[in-house]
Amino acid sequence: MQWVIGIIIGVILIGGAIYLVVVGNRTMAAQDENVDPLMARLAEFSERGELVSLEQIELSQPFSERVIVPMVRRFGEISARFTPQKVLLDTTRKLELAGNPGRIDAATFLATRFIVPFIFDGFLLLIARLAPTPWPFSRLFIALLVFGLLGFAFPQLWLSSKIQARQKEIRKAMPDALDLLTICVEAGLSFDSAVSKVSEKWENQLSLAFARVIREIQLGKLQREALRDMSDRLGIAEMTSFVAAVIQSQQLGVSMAKVLRIQSEQMRMKRRQRAEEEAHKAPVKMIFPMGLLIFPSILIILLTPALIQISDVFGSALGGP
Repeated sequence: MQWVIGIIIGVILIGGAIYLVVVGNRTMAAQDENVDPLMARLAEFSERGELVSLEQIELSQPFSERVIVPMVRRFGEISARFTPQKVLLDTTRKLELAGNPGRIDAATFLATRFIVPFIFDGFLLLIARLAPTPWPFSRLFIALLVFGLLGFAFPQLWLSSKIQARQKEIRKAMPDALDLLTICVEAGLSFDSAVSKVSEKWENQLSLAFARVIREIQLGKLQREALRDMSDRLGIAEMTSFVAAVIQSQQLGVSMAKVLRIQSEQMRMKRRQRAEEEAHKAPVKMIFPMGLLIFPSILIILLTPALIQISDVFGSALGGP
């Protein structure tokens, strides 16, 4: 019976490690370039001038892209059948706000919420297996339940952290990007050309959003629709007001450079206000580490000599040596 449990633990851990490596590689690839792996392979063979079939191109892909990812995607499609449509739409919306890390869809992401608990429980079973004394069944059951719930909530927490980090990065980069937009427009460039220059200048989430707007405009989408879609994908109030000001200035014939300069000043003022707000929160955040770590150490250093003297006095008073 013990070797069966060991095999189950090994399978869970190996499968979880493979899954985490695959997701990590796909996330890094998505951050580096937004290119389909199959299309990249096709372009590579085209540059070489080799005549290959589609099957050979698919077989040239890594094992993770050919086997692991389709298995996870298939599991996601099965779980999507039993998932309410509203949950799928909300998950798709959150993935767009996070910049779609790993190039996964809503069904695949929801599938990870059922895969990660098995990984967490697998590590816990391994720890319990390697423990010098066997764990009681009640303790093991409670620990598995807690780790399973943590594993179920971990993908959602990870996605929320990605959304917050992306929005924070965009808010931080917006004033400088608007300054560059203002300079480009004042130099005589059109708004589309100025946005293209900004997307070429930096390598961050805001430049990627601007680059997607330029691609959509080149493919035939109206500029105002592309800008509104960008603001919806980012979910930032500052970007929504910026897009509304740009569209309104184009409709009313107001100077674009003047509107951009006003927007950049407002963004810079808001960024300074956020920095001051974080600075005001710092003393409150420092209370907990000071109360738990610093104050006990200070009390030990200050009170230990006094306690030693008190113990000596009481020891001598009681007739001790």
